[in-house]
Amino acid sequence: MSNCCQQQPVFDGASSAYKKALWWVIVINASLFIIEVIAGIAASSQALQADALDFLADSVTYAISLWAIGKAIHVRSNAALFKGYSLLILGLWVFGSTLYRVFVGATPEPVTMGSIGFLALAANVVSVLILLRFKDGDANVRSVWLCSRNDAIGNIAVIIAAMAVRGSQSRWPDLLVAGIMAGLFLSSAWQIIGQANNEKKAAQVHQHT
Repeated sequence: MSNCCQQQPVFDGASSAYKKALWWVIVINASLFIIEVIAGIAASSQALQADALDFLADSVTYAISLWAIGKAIHVRSNAALFKGYSLLILGLWVFGSTLYRVFVGATPEPVTMGSIGFLALAANVVSVLILLRFKDGDANVRSVWLCSRNDAIGNIAVIIAAMAVRGSQSRWPDLLVAGIMAGLFLSSAWQIIGQANNEKKAAQVHQHT
């Protein structure tokens, strides 16, 4: 009867299925980083370049997540903290560079921007579907899900911005989306850092009891 009151252990990613899913998502993200960074520069799109950096950050952080699987709770929490602070820095950089583009920058090329946006969205939808059954877990696992979800939302925003840029012949929709993406990065960083810190504190309390 007492077993019914015990909390279920939090999924820590220690399964072959999850590791295989992570490998697939790492390959997808690394490939899209290369494609988007080239297209973002060619199209003069701040939103595309921000999304490309997110693909790069995700590739690195997913590799860290893969490495941390099976490690002690403090190692996994520290890995999640690293990812959270990395996402925080990325969000601040995107915000700062977008603010700079408000004063210096050209109107992006909407066709390239929209086409790459659709390609990136397809890649991220595949990633989200691969990770869907692993969306709940410790800070290390959850950070992977949050990053993939952010990517899909960001790509939809890039596509909408591309259509708005084409219709208005203005760079403001591109800059607006880049700013929204920066906010999304900062929000997710806050969630990841908060959960990782709570897990570290819980582990410390458990060690002293």
